[in-house]
Amino acid sequence: MNHTFLVDAGRWLLNGYWLEPPQEAIAISGKILVSYGQDDWFSMAAKVTFAEQAKPDLILQSRGKLELDEMMFTYVLQHSLLGRLEGEGWITPHSIVQQFILLGDASRCTGFEHYWQVDANHYTLLSGIYRSHKLKQLLEATLERV
Repeated sequence: MNHTFLVDAGRWLLNGYWLEPPQEAIAISGKILVSYGQDDWFSMAAKVTFAEQAKPDLILQSRGKLELDEMMFTYVLQHSLLGRLEGEGWITPHSIVQQFILLGDASRCTGFEHYWQVDANHYTLLSGIYRSHKLKQLLEATLERV
């Protein structure tokens, strides 16, 4: 099965939960737009809304270069919660895995995202944020292409 998220331009709906112990999970929903420009440069914009306005919306804007023949990519990301991030990713037969680091951060903030392909129109997402080697936040969701 060929990947359709990130590898192809498209619109996606996100539904899931934000976990930040010791609080209970907060329902989230959102939209993701992936677009392509010249020479395999992609842009991804996402907006994630928390149920009952439990937290401010998450706004994510990234830009990266996807080398399809190598199935690896690098990207920069502006994250409304964290700031400016830099990362890399791998595209495997069944998933897309990304890791990132917050630039200029003394607390060593890092994170990951794992997109598992269910079928051509659906993915599951697990994303985590670490601070000083401790897992602080998780986001788990499903993505549906629209």
